[in-house]
Amino acid sequence: MEDAALIELLQRFGFSDKEIDTYLTILELGEAKASTIADEADVSKRYVYSIAETLADRGFVEVNDHAVPTTIRARPPADVVESLTSDLDEMRPALESRFSQAAPRSERFEVVKSRVTVIKRINELVGRAETEVTLGVPYSLVDDVADELRDAVDRGVLVLLIVTGVGPNDDLPLSGLASVVRAWEEPMPTMLTVDQEAGLVAPTEMVTQSNSAAQAIVFAQEQLGPVLVGSFLGNYWPMAAETYTCEPDDLPTTYGDFRHAVLQATVHARTGGTVVAHVTGRWVHVEDGPTELTGTVVDIRQGLLEPSTNSFPVENTLVVETDEGTFSIGGQGAFVEDFEAETVELRPLG
Repeated sequence: MEDAALIELLQRFGFSDKEIDTYLTILELGEAKASTIADEADVSKRYVYSIAETLADRGFVEVNDHAVPTTIRARPPADVVESLTSDLDEMRPALESRFSQAAPRSERFEVVKSRVTVIKRINELVGRAETEVTLGVPYSLVDDVADELRDAVDRGVLVLLIVTGVGPNDDLPLSGLASVVRAWEEPMPTMLTVDQEAGLVAPTEMVTQSNSAAQAIVFAQEQLGPVLVGSFLGNYWPMAAETYTCEPDDLPTTYGDFRHAVLQATVHARTGGTVVAHVTGRWVHVEDGPTELTGTVVDIRQGLLEPSTNSFPVENTLVVETDEGTFSIGGQGAFVEDFEAETVELRPLG
């Protein structure tokens, strides 16, 4: 190995140029007094003692301070490499653990070429959902993803599911697979979003035909997730017919996903219940306003359940009556409402 390459590798281990010159000098001398090393490396004797302690801590040299004068001896390179390898092996589990936690949120794209991998990626993504899943999938594939969907619902995740290739009047065993299920006889792309941060898009023919050359895209990008959710709710959800709706949650319950709060407020309203919302967040049009408000839900504008009551497809709004007045509440990115919610606790009235 050329000296330049060796120097570059040592720099990767955190050595400065001066430290590298001193260490290479010690290697060439084998064992020597600090004064000899200082003369050969063109550094001060005090610096040699200082760097010798650092090199000894790293396992590169041994300092014999029992001798007079003190000598510094280079450890055999094979021992140094073995020690470094052992340290790296010890680091690996901790590094991999941290990487596996961070990887789902990294910005990336993956091209998928097989139906089997599409199903695998859907299950993986749904399996790590924390707040919200939107999924449009052919009914023929529902059994392949049913277990992960049920688990997500059991974890308290809002799951909005469109099954295609079947009609709303068909006898479909879909109870418990989602918060709301809609059916549509027409085909649509297989679309998945998880927590508005990751998802998948696959052409219809890729998941319905065994010999298709089409490809799917898996993404993990915060900027793309909301766009796909908007397309799902704005273009496909209104075209499908509601076939299953979850039961009302026991209250009080706090929701970090605003659409989930709107859905449950609507389900309770369907059954004649009146709920109170305690909301944390920020005022949209007022600077430095209160960060909390509490009031009775007196109106709901939504398109998650039939009949829809919103004025545009992705509108989901709670209108609450408080002691200070009546205000509209929207979710993340709200701009037409009075208040942008971060969390919503729904409580029974009275």
